[in-house]
Amino acid sequence: MIDVGGKKDTKRIAKAQGYIRLNAEIVALIKAGKIPKGNVLEAARFAGILAAKNTAGLLPLAHNLPLNFVGVDFKTDKTGVLITTEARCTGKTGVEMEALVAASVAALTIYDMCKMFAQDLEIGEVYLLEKSGGKSGHYQKK
Repeated sequence: MIDVGGKKDTKRIAKAQGYIRLNAEIVALIKAGKIPKGNVLEAARFAGILAAKNTAGLLPLAHNLPLNFVGVDFKTDKTGVLITTEARCTGKTGVEMEALVAASVAALTIYDMCKMFAQDLEIGEVYLLEKSGGKSGHYQKK
C-alpha cells in the first residue's frame, strides 16, 4: 500500500456508472417485480453498498476508508439497466474504487438474479464519471 499518512484529510467524492444489457422481457419482469429471486434493484442496491464498504477486502492494495455515504441508483430502459453510484468520505485518499466496485457488484447482482431468463446478459461500460477532493482535484468524464 502507498503511505498516505502525511496527506491531509479532505472531502472526497466519486461517482461511477455501469450498464447491464438485458432484453425487453427481463426489463419488464424487473419493473413488474416478477423475478422469482425477489426485488432485483433493491437487492442490487444493497449489494453495491455492501461491496463499496468492503472494497479494501476485495482489492489488495486499497485503503480501508471511513465512508460517509454510498448511493446506488438505477434507470431502466428497453435494453437494460443503467447503474449510477456515488461514494463519499473525508479522508486521505480517494473513493474512486469504492464507487466502481459498487457499480460492478450491483451489475453482477442483477446478472445473478436474471440469468435464469437468458444466457446473453452483458455487463459493460463500468467507468468513473466524476471525482473531487485531494491533490489531483476535480475530474469529470467528457
